[in-house]
Amino acid sequence: MLKGYLKLLDFLKDHKRLFGIAVVAMFISSFFEGFQLSFLIPITDRIFNQKEIVLPNDLPQPIMDVVAWLNGISPQTLFWTLPFVALGLMIVKHIFTFIYGYTMNDVAQRVLRDVRMRLYEKLQSLSLDYFNKKKTGELLSRITNDVAIIENAVSYAVTDLFTQTFLLMTYIVIVFSIHFKASLAVFLILPWVFWPINAIGKKLKKLAGGEQESIADISSILLETISGMKVIKAFCTEGYEINRFRGKNHWYYKLKMKSIKRMKLLAPITELFGVICGMLIIFWLGRQVMDGELSFGVFTVFLATILSIIRPIKKLGNVNAIVQRALSANERIYHILNEEPTVRERAGAQPLGELKDRMVIDHVDFRYQQDGPDILKDCCLEIRKGELVAIVGPTGTGKSTLVNLIPRFYDPYRGRVTFDGIDLKEASFQSLRSQIGIVSQETFLFNETVAYNISYGREDVTRSEIEDAAHKAYAHRFIKEMEQGYDTMIGDRGVRLSGGEKQRVTIARAILKNPPILILDEATSALDSESEKYVKEALDELMKGRTVIAIAHRLSTIMQADKIAVMDQGRILDIGTHDQLIERGGLYKRLYETQFDVT
Repeated sequence: MLKGYLKLLDFLKDHKRLFGIAVVAMFISSFFEGFQLSFLIPITDRIFNQKEIVLPNDLPQPIMDVVAWLNGISPQTLFWTLPFVALGLMIVKHIFTFIYGYTMNDVAQRVLRDVRMRLYEKLQSLSLDYFNKKKTGELLSRITNDVAIIENAVSYAVTDLFTQTFLLMTYIVIVFSIHFKASLAVFLILPWVFWPINAIGKKLKKLAGGEQESIADISSILLETISGMKVIKAFCTEGYEINRFRGKNHWYYKLKMKSIKRMKLLAPITELFGVICGMLIIFWLGRQVMDGELSFGVFTVFLATILSIIRPIKKLGNVNAIVQRALSANERIYHILNEEPTVRERAGAQPLGELKDRMVIDHVDFRYQQDGPDILKDCCLEIRKGELVAIVGPTGTGKSTLVNLIPRFYDPYRGRVTFDGIDLKEASFQSLRSQIGIVSQETFLFNETVAYNISYGREDVTRSEIEDAAHKAYAHRFIKEMEQGYDTMIGDRGVRLSGGEKQRVTIARAILKNPPILILDEATSALDSESEKYVKEALDELMKGRTVIAIAHRLSTIMQADKIAVMDQGRILDIGTHDQLIERGGLYKRLYETQFDVT
């Protein structure tokens, strides 16, 4: 546990100075809180009972000197002095309580900010294959729920860990100073209290892991169902989705109640300890008070201090429970932070100039997992500058995977992809990807304005340039007809736009980027005839003077391509023009005859 907690506290290292101030303030506040009882009660007893303060004779001489000094002051003088001294001590204590409370919350919020930022930066650095394996809701849960648990551990748990430990040590000094043997007897009972607290803490850590996995599942279902509400309505599966959510929600409730049950056990365990200790003290020291060997005020201090020990022990038990939950969350956070991208930019990666001659996919094999099946098998394809190269084949043959190697979204398992003879692994991401524009079937637009989506990635662009790109994409007319034109918010994933309109906004974005290389991944396959007409005209405008790699199911859109690569089962079976491929027969001819009903 200690190693895990130190790893958790590693998030504090950037805020050591602020944390140090908080710890000092905690110590001072705890000191005043711990000694206020031992200061006030005996003096009050001296004032109102007008009896001397009586302590055991074996205490250190400085304490005996202070007691002798207090006994030498008249009760009347103490009566008029005590309220002002008590008020002063209370003010000092609360000043330092405020300082550490505010400072520790500041530290916690800084840690929360930093951890979220580290997680987000890490997610941005990871390769696409990581997101193919993870559910979006699970990742959202890591950044929201798990980080919130870390906040509790850093603010409340760390604060209580220090303040209650300081307070406990203060109480221990007081009771051992008053009566060593009675204190020793009490603290021999203490291990029997910590044993169940520790056992409960370990169980809570295990339960916390299940809780966070369960809330991640709930987040995933919410994200899926809210995003796919149209599909749910269309298939009348509201009841099924409600039952699916009910199951996950009830399981989370059960896990939560198991944690709550164990948390609630901590209070009676510590209370029982207090009752036993109180009985022991009354029977032991009560007789000494009756015999005059101990003043009633000192006895009251001892009893009150022993009973006060219950509070820091109880809070430390809660600290243990919070820390155990935080350790579980911390492990899941570090699962992300320790993840390494599979596609890396090498140190000293060289910038690529604009394509001068050709790109070559050179005997490439690819698999998504190291021990998984080959998705691409010995693929070879040459793409010359200015060519329109089409890739066709049945669904699931690896066409999109092949083109995803060009911007280095993935790296080949074997073989290489070169750019004017330079292996893409030697090139910087920025210089490579800045030359490539992508328009795919699955358009993605941000829940922002039309202008923001068109200009995405370009901070220096003017409104006239945005409108010019929209004109070329045949999007200007429908944009101007919208409620606020280019400043209209288009909703989550562009929900306020039709499929054809979303596609044209995406094309306008690509036109504004002005890339020399263009990848079209079935950009018109999901559109109706009218939308396809506008999008095709926009694509024709976009493709002018560029090197284009186009994936297409509709062969009519790529019959004029300079080169067509025919794929099946992860292999490139044939390469040629439309006429050459028809003449050779084979898969391309069968696809052509099927689509055009040629018999």
